[in-house]
Amino acid sequence: MPEHNMDQNLNIPKVCILGIGQMGLVCAGALTLPDPQGAGVEPRAQVRMWGYDDNENGVLAQTRKSDRLPGFELPPNVRIALSDPEALEDADIVINAIPVQFIRSVWERIGPLVPSGASVISVAKGIENDTLMRPTQIIADVLQDDPDAKPRALGCMSGPAIATELAACLPATMAAASDHPGFSETIQKLFSTSWLRIYTNPDLIGVELAGATKNVIAIAAGIIDGLGAGFNAKSALLARGLAETSRLGQAMGASTTTFYGIAGAGDLATTCFSPEGRNRSCGEALGKGMKLDEYLRESLCVVEGVATTNSVMDLAQRYDVDLPIASAVHAVLFEHMDPVDAIAMLMSRELREERVD
Repeated sequence: MPEHNMDQNLNIPKVCILGIGQMGLVCAGALTLPDPQGAGVEPRAQVRMWGYDDNENGVLAQTRKSDRLPGFELPPNVRIALSDPEALEDADIVINAIPVQFIRSVWERIGPLVPSGASVISVAKGIENDTLMRPTQIIADVLQDDPDAKPRALGCMSGPAIATELAACLPATMAAASDHPGFSETIQKLFSTSWLRIYTNPDLIGVELAGATKNVIAIAAGIIDGLGAGFNAKSALLARGLAETSRLGQAMGASTTTFYGIAGAGDLATTCFSPEGRNRSCGEALGKGMKLDEYLRESLCVVEGVATTNSVMDLAQRYDVDLPIASAVHAVLFEHMDPVDAIAMLMSRELREERVD
């Protein structure tokens, strides 16, 4: 958050949120809704929102409501930008709330308009297909900042984030991470409220990878729900899923402790057990016999775990890591394996000692 761009009278940053889906909306609310139990009731940022679809932008601007997040009303002081230049003009911070597989195309469109001093926070969770890049890597790759210029601060915020609960200001925690000195603390201060507690984490790779891989495990958890396999099976799945995703993280240079913290185990448990988890809900539908294409056509929100499953399997091959649960999910999604057979495949694996590293 470049302090030199602060207006002395307002003393709050200008924030542009890219994406008007669930996370974009709750970020706007967190930055502008009154927090009477906290430091004050004034907004902590001047917020402008930008969406790819002009019609959806117009509806949100007029009604302050979105079908993507029923019951939530956008605060009146949040401005909906109706053009790319309007969204990014004089922005101190740009928040990326674009689904991962669309980040590159959006940033290629708006990249030239991003102020050179603007910091970037990503709240997206996934791994780009083909390049196998994490969200902050995609953004850095597109921007290609001048190597002689002052390094741009990039970071992420991730953790248990059921949008309806965040919109209702129910107690929640998330993790902020960045490779840029001091930027995770900037994110922490920007978003912390009386109901949202932000922890800093120095492991940017781990925080982003944990957020991505938990979506794949959540699809498997949903399949178990759809099949009626029970809580014993689901709890075992979470434990083994956490073990295999942390193994991948370790191979990629992440800290294994990140996977057992808020951004890992915390987010995984929430996503796998909440009835509102998009990836879990997708898996449940598959377990009940619905076809993937049919479910995705009917969904109002992007199910990040579907595309990410392909990326995770490519990463497993690149780093030579065994990911049996992710492999089973891939087989169900893309190889037409019956969910019952996928569970049987996992249960019939060779007997061995439990390992969590």
